[in-house]
Amino acid sequence: MSDDEDYRVEQDSLGEMQVPADAYWGAQTQRAVENFPISGITFSRRFVRALGIVKKAAAQANNDLGLLDDEQADAIVAAADEVIAGDHDDQFPVDVFQTGSGTSSNMNANEVIANRAAEILGKEIGDRVVHPNDHVNYGQSSNDVIPTAMHVASLEAAEKDLLPALETLADALGEKEEEFDDVVKTGRTHLQDATPVRLGQEFGGYRTQVEKGIARVEDSRDRLAELALGGTAVGTGLNTHPEFPERAADYIAEETGIAFREADDHFEAQAAHDAMNEAHGALRTVAGSLNKIANDLRLLASGPRNGLGEIDQPENQPGSSIMPGKINPVVAEAVNQVHKQVVGNDAAVNAGAAEGQIDLNLYKPVLAHNYLESAHLLTNASETFAERFVAKLEADEETCEAQVEQSMALATALNPTIGYDKASKVAKKALDEGKTVKQVVVEEGYLSEEEAEEVLDPEKMTHRVILGDD
Repeated sequence: MSDDEDYRVEQDSLGEMQVPADAYWGAQTQRAVENFPISGITFSRRFVRALGIVKKAAAQANNDLGLLDDEQADAIVAAADEVIAGDHDDQFPVDVFQTGSGTSSNMNANEVIANRAAEILGKEIGDRVVHPNDHVNYGQSSNDVIPTAMHVASLEAAEKDLLPALETLADALGEKEEEFDDVVKTGRTHLQDATPVRLGQEFGGYRTQVEKGIARVEDSRDRLAELALGGTAVGTGLNTHPEFPERAADYIAEETGIAFREADDHFEAQAAHDAMNEAHGALRTVAGSLNKIANDLRLLASGPRNGLGEIDQPENQPGSSIMPGKINPVVAEAVNQVHKQVVGNDAAVNAGAAEGQIDLNLYKPVLAHNYLESAHLLTNASETFAERFVAKLEADEETCEAQVEQSMALATALNPTIGYDKASKVAKKALDEGKTVKQVVVEEGYLSEEEAEEVLDPEKMTHRVILGDD
């Protein structure tokens, strides 16, 4: 480090370290910065906020229990509030790929809050009037702080970001469900013509997919609401007051508005992260639902002249650098790509969650990062998909009507009236001769014009009735 005036000297158990003069972090954080030049990816706003919440709640609980004096606790709480608010996000430089317990990020939070608390008390940065270990980390270990922050950040991301975004998408699909309810079109199974369906019914299916995805994310709430805080190093709670875990969890619940609680079993909460695996599995499923919907809408909008062309997509941007006038379903394609990223993240979460060894899982940072990235991507993808694509879709009613009249699958409605064998003959002849099913069934003398009109009404085929019955 070239200019000594740009740095101050801080000390940890391994000795002295030069730290940037204006940094709130200390020696242990600086060691981590130098030890882990891996990805350049640092923890997100949600995780840093969660660290601040945990440290604030711990100080409040320890103060209640007489383990921190009022002056120290008040300064820690004030500094933690600034971390919670995002005032010091630039003071969290540690790479996500670090020690598996997340110790470096825990100490990063301890040092930042301790040094800022010292300033609040009128002291200099580096003064140990508030100690990062003895005060900010009192009654805690990285092994219980980081999984607690993981759960707080993840559940906040789900509750405050992802679920509202999915509701927005479900509402947008529901509006199209109503708007398109009277548009009858050709159904498709195996990508081949099938019996008629209303376009609104298909959009109702999409809405239900998203709503069930919301329920899946909500189902993981109870396990994510469990907090490891109070287990310290291995789950025994060494150096922690017996009332600390519950008190701290109550403060975290108060800060977030989410009903967090002490873990049912601290050994499970620190040695295994099945809750994170389960919760991310819900995100993977939601991503798959969005991918399916995006793919379907791309197919339905394919064309404009040589595809299905049943819906008109929004003109979000020019689609080609060489083909004038081309418009592509770019927003839907972005959703497709988010799905692939979430699937990759899920593989990492699944592998990491399965790697707990004895009393500690050593994949905490990557579990937290991947869940939060997936939640962030799905939040933004859902909102963008809803507002910039789904809400702007229009039905091409003429195309839908023309295609359904030509469908061979209309012959299915003849089964109750003339039987499967005759209906098959009608369908084959219609296809071979380029005629409609209605034309052939009349030509063959199976039905009169009036009977054919009644039996082969595409709209009636979109309801659960036996066609041909009086």
